[in-house]
Amino acid sequence: MRIKKITNNKKQYLDLLLLADEQEDMIDRYLESGDMFALYDDELKNIATYKKYQGKGYAKALIKFVSDYYKNNYKTMLVGTGETPTILSFYESCGFEKSHFIKNFFTDNYDHPMFEDGIQLIDMVYLKKKL
Repeated sequence: MRIKKITNNKKQYLDLLLLADEQEDMIDRYLESGDMFALYDDELKNIATYKKYQGKGYAKALIKFVSDYYKNNYKTMLVGTGETPTILSFYESCGFEKSHFIKNFFTDNYDHPMFEDGIQLIDMVYLKKKL
């Protein structure tokens, strides 16, 4: 397993990015300004892991790597996500705790209703982790 920082041609990972954020124009808003990492283990996986690779620890390994990568430069890591029990449980198991919400984020910024585990995403919840 190896993790690599992606610095150019980030759109080549669009199929994976769309697993975590299903509207391409929203991805376009942050893709070039944000840091991107990919975890390789015979096949590419990242925090948006293909269904057949979920539950194997890849996302946790990536979060640990990114946390360690930034710990000397930053004190806190924030993640924004939908508020569903599965997602929140995953991030809490990685050491995150709830920080704050953005009301109506998904309904105000996406052109269609977003669902995760059968739950409509409305507010964005931010979680934080001390590095």
